[in-house]
Amino acid sequence: MYLLTLSLFTLSISFPSQILARSVLIHAGPETPSGYADTNSSPNPLYRLSRRADDPPSPNFGYCPAAGWPPADQRSGTGSPITSATLDSELQAALSEFSVPNIEAYIAKLVSFGTRHTLSNQTDPNRGIGAARDWVAATMRGFAAQSGGRMTVTLPSYTQQPDGSRIPFPVKITDIVATLQGSVTPSRYYVVSGHYDSRVTDVNNYVADAPGADDDASGVAISLEMARIMATRRPRSTMVFSVVAGEEQSLYGSGYQAQQYRAQGINVAGMLDNDIVGASVGDDGTSDPFTVRLFAQGPPPAQFDGGATRAAQRLTIGGENDSPARELARYVVEVAQNAYTGMKRIAVVYRLDRYLRGGDHASYINNGFLSAVRFTEPRENFAHQHQDVRVQGGTQYGDLQEFVDEEYVARVGRVNLATLYSLSQAPSTPANVTVNTTALTNESTLYWTPVNEPGVAGYEVVWRATDAPFWTNAISVAGGAGTRTVTVNISKDNAVLGVRAVGSNGYRSPAAFGGFPA
Repeated sequence: MYLLTLSLFTLSISFPSQILARSVLIHAGPETPSGYADTNSSPNPLYRLSRRADDPPSPNFGYCPAAGWPPADQRSGTGSPITSATLDSELQAALSEFSVPNIEAYIAKLVSFGTRHTLSNQTDPNRGIGAARDWVAATMRGFAAQSGGRMTVTLPSYTQQPDGSRIPFPVKITDIVATLQGSVTPSRYYVVSGHYDSRVTDVNNYVADAPGADDDASGVAISLEMARIMATRRPRSTMVFSVVAGEEQSLYGSGYQAQQYRAQGINVAGMLDNDIVGASVGDDGTSDPFTVRLFAQGPPPAQFDGGATRAAQRLTIGGENDSPARELARYVVEVAQNAYTGMKRIAVVYRLDRYLRGGDHASYINNGFLSAVRFTEPRENFAHQHQDVRVQGGTQYGDLQEFVDEEYVARVGRVNLATLYSLSQAPSTPANVTVNTTALTNESTLYWTPVNEPGVAGYEVVWRATDAPFWTNAISVAGGAGTRTVTVNISKDNAVLGVRAVGSNGYRSPAAFGGFPA
């Protein structure tokens, strides 16, 4: 976990995990799962979906018209409520193959190398980052051997020169990358990643034991298990199962990987970073095994958001909460917070990362791949991160496997698999989405570039109140795959709008923000 400086506001949605609707279907069901309050009396449909029995009371925003926009008597033609997605039989089968014993074995093997510090020995067959690299590569190649040639394993590497801080001498940085070629849209890539390097209290101590069970053998275990499960399957788009080095020393491995993809013109349409996803018990003893945090940055870097003028316009029109990363986060909640993954709450945090920390998803964002997010356990125990292994004052310090909940890791892994698979099967997100602002009207006319891919059935306009964190309604657009415009009975002044593509297989793309003027 690389150190950085950032800020915090957490929002979470708990869609009823037993109310499941296929990605293609939009409907609300009658059941209320255990642990969730029946809040159907709320005027806001989002709150009806999100409230839990143990949540604190909500303030009454009934005095504010925008909170429940549009009013109930003005909702004709505003579409159907969006609820969590039902997963198809193939995805259900894949999720059922996630093995807790495998997760435990992967983490144990990584811990057995003593230290995986980026600066540690690269030639010893039993200790150091080189031994870990070789084992991960051999394991990935074993999975690839079952793929019929569709999965390839590469070890991209370069020599990082001294940086005056965390790299005191030249060192080889090597990533392990298993790429599963897509069967229909192979040029569209989706990446899942964890880092295999580890550290102790002194970031440059590469001699001491640094087990790194949670940070980040847990994330590596997810990449490995997903590669194993998907190797025998044929996703429509390309999936990348990545294990990178150099994260603790300044995100070097992921930075190199993202730079290479950018230089090659690869379309990385989504990136999921798993870093510290192993513990379900926090430093105060609180157990929360059914929640995972999902960090999603707001406004993208201006140079990748159309320049300074467009970045400023994003703030003017209220689009600061509709970055590609935030749209991906909304998508994750819709497709992966359900009974099949077992994750009851995907708590979206509106920021790039935690205070004083950073992760490999930042490397992707900083290279123009803006749909990149990070998963992290709900409440961290800092005595078990970046610490020398020791007992002090009766407290055990160190990132030991005894503090890892492998069932929780598997649950987070299923969230990743449900997301990556759904993204792969869905059409691309529509591009160049704009709204007509040339006249004063209480309707909204949207435009977009049609998705030119096989299997596109049509489009939906999604919308939400300006104070709502998640899309709440969807309006079906008539006309099929070639449609490029629609007018809806929603005021662009009072709501946030977006457009998403719908596949003939029922899968939906993440939405594209529809607030920029045409």
